[in-house]
Amino acid sequence: MADKMSTLSPRDAKVTSIEPMNLDQARWITLKKISYKDPSGKERSWESAERQTRAKNSTVDAVGVVAILHDPKSSKGPSMLLQKQFRPPVDKVTIEVPSGLIDEGEDPATAAIRELKEETGYIATIPGDAKAAEGFVMFNDPGFCNTNTKMIFVEVDMTDPRNQEGNLKPEMEEGEYIESFSIPLDNLWNELEQLENDGYAIDARVGTLAQGMEVAKKWKQVLDKRPS
Repeated sequence: MADKMSTLSPRDAKVTSIEPMNLDQARWITLKKISYKDPSGKERSWESAERQTRAKNSTVDAVGVVAILHDPKSSKGPSMLLQKQFRPPVDKVTIEVPSGLIDEGEDPATAAIRELKEETGYIATIPGDAKAAEGFVMFNDPGFCNTNTKMIFVEVDMTDPRNQEGNLKPEMEEGEYIESFSIPLDNLWNELEQLENDGYAIDARVGTLAQGMEVAKKWKQVLDKRPS
């Protein structure tokens, strides 16, 4: 069974049917009708989807993990760890960062370290000198749902024997088919562009991060050209 599992790819999955679902069948999400008053005082309504999985006493649903693979002895520079995973709602394999729901009594940083190890096998640490190591609470699609995420920045020391190829021990759940791979940070935009051309869907968190890096490069160049 293990050999067979190792040959399976997220691209082998496909949607076979789509049909309406009764609310009492939903395990993970529910629909809500929201009544509210707009700034003029007029009564209005809004349709919203809500997760049913948020942990008790938590204000955050999930974490996304920005995992940077770093080997100071390598000439290739730091890389970002990404994943390929089939997502039925878009009927495509998406390019994502490792991510997962926060467990009961767990803080986002702890959830990020746990999820990374479970999905990829990598052992990571959160850099103490990074201002944005634990990001804002970000609302994924506030016009549609109340789902939110915290992006956690972690470093993976590739000189640690536990992070060497052959020593990684992912602990994926039944039904999870995830391929992990890395892209050099200095070529992230170009490689994502090629992946999109190849038919992959780019997750908004990954795409926004890559675009932000390109914006930062441009404006750094502009600032560097200012007269001193």
